[in-house]
Amino acid sequence: MGRLTTHVLDTAAGCPASGVGVALFRMRPERKLIAEASTNADGRLDTPLLDAAAFASGVYELVFQAGDYFRARHDDLPNPAFVDEVVIRFGIADANQHYHVPLLVSPWSYSTYRGS
Repeated sequence: MGRLTTHVLDTAAGCPASGVGVALFRMRPERKLIAEASTNADGRLDTPLLDAAAFASGVYELVFQAGDYFRARHDDLPNPAFVDEVVIRFGIADANQHYHVPLLVSPWSYSTYRGS
């Protein structure tokens, strides 16, 4: 069975991003919240966002509360923040594979990729 995992790295500080809120939505037939969690001290979630029977092919959205994380760490961020909620929409084609969607983020940029 496949699974969906993520982690968040603070590229400005060069460390895992702890305490980042993450929400997962299934996009079809309508946008529906299916999981919420926060990153641990290693910037990872304690359990997969999806696995077993809940893991299915389709279109999903991860929403990371990066702005809240940076506001808690820095008192000199502009208002509004340049990077706030980071939304990553992606597709799962094969429900038998592991999909890992990491977020590399700073107050000024972010990137992602399909990890392993």
